Amino acid sequence: MKVVESLVSFCCRNAGAVVGGIVLAAILSAFYTEHNFKIDTNSENLVSRRLDWRQREAHYDKLFPQQDQLILVVIDGTTQEQALRAQQVLAARLAPQKAMFSSVRQPGGGAFFQRNGLLFLPLGQVKDTTEKLIAAQPFLSVLAADPSLRGVMEGLSTALEGVNRGQARLEQLDKPIKAFGATLDAVVKGQTPYLSWQALINGDPGRTRSFLEVKAALNFNALSPGAAAVDRIRAEARALGLVPAHGVRVRMTGPVPLADEEFASIADRADLMGIVILAAVTLTLWLAVSSFRIIFAILTTLFAGLSITMALGLAAVGVFNIISIAFVALFVGLGVDFAVQFAVRYRAERYSRAALMPALVGAGRNLGLPLALAAAATAAGFFAFLPTDYVGVAELGEIAGIGMIVAFLLAITMLPALLMLLKPGGEHEEVGFASLKGADGFVRRNRRTIILSGVLLGLAGMACIPFMRFDSNPLDLRSRKVESVSTLYDLMADPQTSPNTINVLAPSLPAADKVAARLARIPEVGQTLTLSSFIPDEQPQKMALISDASLLLDTALNPPVVKPAPGDAEVVQSMRGTAKALRAAKGDAASRADAARLAGVLDRLAGQAPESRARAQAAMIPDLETLLNELSLALQPTGIARNSMPPDLVSDWIAPDGTARVELAPKDKRGSDAALRSFANAVVQAAPTATGAPISIRKYGLAITRAFAKAGLLAFVVITLLLIAVLRRIRDVLLTIAPLPLSGLLTVLTCVAIGLDFNFANVIAMPLLFGIGVAFDIYFVNAWRDGARDLLESSLTRAVVFSALTTASGFGTLWLSSHPGTASMGELLMISLGWTLATTLVFLPALLGPAPKRG
Repeated sequence: MKVVESLVSFCCRNAGAVVGGIVLAAILSAFYTEHNFKIDTNSENLVSRRLDWRQREAHYDKLFPQQDQLILVVIDGTTQEQALRAQQVLAARLAPQKAMFSSVRQPGGGAFFQRNGLLFLPLGQVKDTTEKLIAAQPFLSVLAADPSLRGVMEGLSTALEGVNRGQARLEQLDKPIKAFGATLDAVVKGQTPYLSWQALINGDPGRTRSFLEVKAALNFNALSPGAAAVDRIRAEARALGLVPAHGVRVRMTGPVPLADEEFASIADRADLMGIVILAAVTLTLWLAVSSFRIIFAILTTLFAGLSITMALGLAAVGVFNIISIAFVALFVGLGVDFAVQFAVRYRAERYSRAALMPALVGAGRNLGLPLALAAAATAAGFFAFLPTDYVGVAELGEIAGIGMIVAFLLAITMLPALLMLLKPGGEHEEVGFASLKGADGFVRRNRRTIILSGVLLGLAGMACIPFMRFDSNPLDLRSRKVESVSTLYDLMADPQTSPNTINVLAPSLPAADKVAARLARIPEVGQTLTLSSFIPDEQPQKMALISDASLLLDTALNPPVVKPAPGDAEVVQSMRGTAKALRAAKGDAASRADAARLAGVLDRLAGQAPESRARAQAAMIPDLETLLNELSLALQPTGIARNSMPPDLVSDWIAPDGTARVELAPKDKRGSDAALRSFANAVVQAAPTATGAPISIRKYGLAITRAFAKAGLLAFVVITLLLIAVLRRIRDVLLTIAPLPLSGLLTVLTCVAIGLDFNFANVIAMPLLFGIGVAFDIYFVNAWRDGARDLLESSLTRAVVFSALTTASGFGTLWLSSHPGTASMGELLMISLGWTLATTLVFLPALLGPAPKRG
């Protein structure tokens, strides 16, 4: 190719200026990247916002922005009281810090729900709960007047006196005796237990999980904008003692932690991956060119190209995404191909021409056309994604396509200029694979067998296509090892906290109630909610029951005098007195045995050091104080009407313009892909404008499938037209393309065999397979057209093999990533590259047959 030959000649004559200019461009590019680097780690943005369902999501988010830029603090306690207390104290600590936290909300908590919580229970349950509280009134009055271990002992002793007087039976005290015994026995053994008074009195442990919804100030100049806010929340939680050692675990999820930890997951092992890729590429290059000077020239060219490509790519797309950032490994893997091809060809030319510059110019002349054609075909494979709705890969395609052009240009400019300056030694033996001598003859003798085997393997791959699975859930691209993701999966596993809900908008609350009633009839829908759902039924009857209980319990829960905290000696005395009363109690054998066990535990605890009794106090009393406070509030309901609801609750369901939302939950609580798909399909059929995670996942899958079908067809057409324009013979074009579908089908066969699913990230292997495969095939077909024989033992095969190995170095490091999406991308790329190389070296030579006569 005359243009390439002339350009190589010019660069050789002006080597210093060419290298200096390109190095300067690389330095300026690095400076630009450093000051403009941004990455969007939100996997939801991998698909175009122009799609109608994405626009509906954006409209919903605009009306109800509460979930936008949110940190969801998930608090798990050993008991319900712990979870509630932790929620309250952490909210109280964070709320005043307005510079850091603009909003701190307690979903399902706060004064409104504390006072009116009982109204949300069914009438029968309200009756049962109030009766249990009234029955516990004597015990509660003692505890409220003396919320300490001494008070607990006195309360139990008072109850035991009633047993001895025949006013009660010992069996009625089984629950507290067993609960106290288990808790205090654990304390005696040095453990840290916690007693739930809610479970003891009401028989229901309640929810041991609470939440805070925090809107924080974000620093978008940092790679992790929410890091400061998340760190502050963790620090405040630790300062308040909200740690596992005290029975409380505080975790965070939501859009902000998910985005921050997604970037951290991608960046994890970056140093290791960089070292591995550099070592692997260097070793492969040594095997390919056997010259440190040539290796230095190739690596310098490679890194200069990477710097320039990163800057051009950043300028083109503005912000990298979690898929497009993978262009780094792809550039190293693919971009080095052109440099390896040129370097190996130069070595072959140097063997036949002793002089350095004629060998470089000869390499440009003989390799110019296939190298340019391969670069154009590979770039076309990437650019084919530009008109698709899969933004993540479209941007990767744009950057990588630019990178292929940059890599090609530097391979014919900077690389020969560097070699001219470095002056590597001459070649003393033929460049090729002497070990493959005779391989070409074997292929020629067994052409039919090889072709037939390829056809049969292709048919086997076709048979596997129906079994190839596509994972359309963006969440599966994230690492479950990071806290935000593992916490989200925890919430999804709980039907009461699962985010797998669907939202439907209505113009008003009455209209929303009608929509909810209509959608509730769908078999796949398990629950419908609107703001009206927070106005309980049968309030007058419930209020009457609660009022009666309040009258009876008011003095018990709000004693006029509360005893001061006891000293340790008083606690010991009360324990010994209660132990004596337990042994004297009359009842059936089982109850007396339980009482005796508790008495023994109390005696042992009374005989231990004061620290043990302090731990017993910590195990039993804080939750008691929380329960007493909650009961006092719960027995003072205000009643619930539309105009009495707190603004935060109303804004969750009614937008400023009056639009109301309906929330639908699936009947099938398992959360399986099939169940969610069925749920989404049923709701969309009845309410086409619905939004939500189950619908988004389904729509994502459809968008990706269509994008790849469109990109695949476009790449095939463009590359075919390019080959026709250059090769000018349909037969040669077909020979060039023929191995590609076979390698694709073999990739599918392998994935099915090992259970590797396609997903949003790794599907880019297929267009890459087309681009890489056609590049390798072009090199072989061009050499064959020029009359070359024994291709497998030639320098061309050496270049292709080591080019593939350097490409594998780039792809293989992706496999090391701790980010599941990136790792699966590397795995599938390695599989597809292996089959591409195999079909190029075995199937293609069999198809080509004897070389035609020149001309």
